[in-house]
Amino acid sequence: MSTTDALQVACPRCNAINRLAAMRLDDTPACGRCHTRLFDGHPTVIEGVDAFEAHASRSDLPMLVDFWAPWCAPCRVMAAHFEAAAAELEPAMRLAKVDTQSQPELARRFAIRSIPTLALFNLGRELARMSGAIPTGEIVRWARAQLAREG
Repeated sequence: MSTTDALQVACPRCNAINRLAAMRLDDTPACGRCHTRLFDGHPTVIEGVDAFEAHASRSDLPMLVDFWAPWCAPCRVMAAHFEAAAAELEPAMRLAKVDTQSQPELARRFAIRSIPTLALFNLGRELARMSGAIPTGEIVRWARAQLAREG
């Protein structure tokens, strides 16, 4: 992809699909609908199938999802690491959180059996997954390695 290629990017707030040049990803672009920054260095909270589809299937950016639950101690420990990974990996990829307790349909759809589970999606397809709490550096290395394998 060249820096002039147009990308479709889902808004973290309203899930609207925004079209922007790849070279503008680092320019703190804002959503055309709600004017929220498209990247703020924090994971996006996914609530519902439609929001998930906007980010996983309709957006051109890869999406790394942390499937978690509020009662899960390892999930709570990893939350700060996932937050820090978002600051390192955006805007090259979207980091998102799915609460399996409040979003059981998504947990069932992706057969989430243990949490925390990281799953990497690109263009609507799951590329890789890993379960267990890991630190920031490992999250970043793992996500980049999985994308590099896909070419």
